[in-house]
Amino acid sequence: MKLLFVADPLESFNVKKDSTFVMMKEAQRRGYAIFACEAKDLMWQRGARVSTHVREISLTGQKAPWFAENAAVGERARIALADFAAVIMRTDPPFDSEYFYATHLLEQAEREGARVFNRPAALRNHPEKLAILEFPQFIAPTLVTRDPAELKRFHAEQGDVILKPLDGMGGAGIFRVAADGMNLGSIVETLNARGAHTVMVQRYVPEIVKGDKRILVIDGKPVPFVLARIPQGNEIRGNLAAGGLGVAQPISARDREIAEHIGPILAKRGLLLVGLDVIGDSLTEINVTSPTCFQEITDQSGFDVARAFVDALEAALA
Repeated sequence: MKLLFVADPLESFNVKKDSTFVMMKEAQRRGYAIFACEAKDLMWQRGARVSTHVREISLTGQKAPWFAENAAVGERARIALADFAAVIMRTDPPFDSEYFYATHLLEQAEREGARVFNRPAALRNHPEKLAILEFPQFIAPTLVTRDPAELKRFHAEQGDVILKPLDGMGGAGIFRVAADGMNLGSIVETLNARGAHTVMVQRYVPEIVKGDKRILVIDGKPVPFVLARIPQGNEIRGNLAAGGLGVAQPISARDREIAEHIGPILAKRGLLLVGLDVIGDSLTEINVTSPTCFQEITDQSGFDVARAFVDALEAALA
């Protein structure tokens, strides 16, 4: 069978920690033919189906080059998405206009018979920071607004807060403002652009010092180990991209409670793979575009996350 990964450029992969890479590796181990493209290559024309330029690759088992391209197929070969057993959407945020358009093309491919994971409509309907609003029983005090006065009011009410843009990833653009309000005005101006941009502000959760936990949920079921991403030095962000230290640990009772409530709901909507972010007892994000931490959890715990994911993919295709 043929699998197509819609991903970032293959040459940009850091194979030491890339989750898409280990998905490919496990799929190849099972005998799948691996194809890749970028979202910019998707195309639809009246009278034809959604198609894309593809690269058929095989993993070499080496650090560099980590893949070899099938010259017989050629980089410019164009194949309809419906001709693959499955299409796996793994393009990283930001969720900008081009990502939005890509989900519409992928949804058209579904109408033509393609099987896309995660489902395009579900990707659109679950923006990663705003998706938590559906589950207020699990989140810390939170405000979402474009009104700079409301942002300042919330800070005065809560005392110690985190402000973040809605379209960031990897911890980019996240600020903490403590009770003294130092630089609050400047930070609000930077993120909010005088009312032009919507901002999320949440009460600071001090348990961040123990880690921002990534809970992977596959087909509605939580992986039994989480990755606590622990801030280093004077940093408040635990994101691995911001220098956080990743430590795998067994899932806690509270983390399992959150995952077992949310997971089945999202799975029914077509989200085969979800990454929940939890600090202390509070849910902070629901990641659906390209959840990561497969390798870190597998290497430290022995639980093969990629194998569990491909098992779930095969079950969904059966």
